[in-house]
Amino acid sequence: MKIRFKDVSSGIVEARAIIEIVPGVYINEVTILNKDGDIIIELPQKSFRGKDDRMHYLNILTFENENKETLWQMEVKEEYLTWRKDNKKVLVYEG
Repeated sequence: MKIRFKDVSSGIVEARAIIEIVPGVYINEVTILNKDGDIIIELPQKSFRGKDDRMHYLNILTFENENKETLWQMEVKEEYLTWRKDNKKVLVYEG
């Protein structure tokens, strides 16, 4: 699995990932969050407003079972942590 990360400096969002699932097929907008010091992988969702005027959310990626999802997220997290070691976050402060 090939992953490219893009640094994001807004709130709890650390980075966004573009992941090549199979050669030539990519999933975009996998979000890396930092909630209270814990790195969390957030998968993309499709949202829409239903006829009942309620918001509905559909997962873009679905997994066979919860274990496969957890293992996949752990692999993405490990890749992110390796990438972050090589690409330190640069903080810019304005006076």
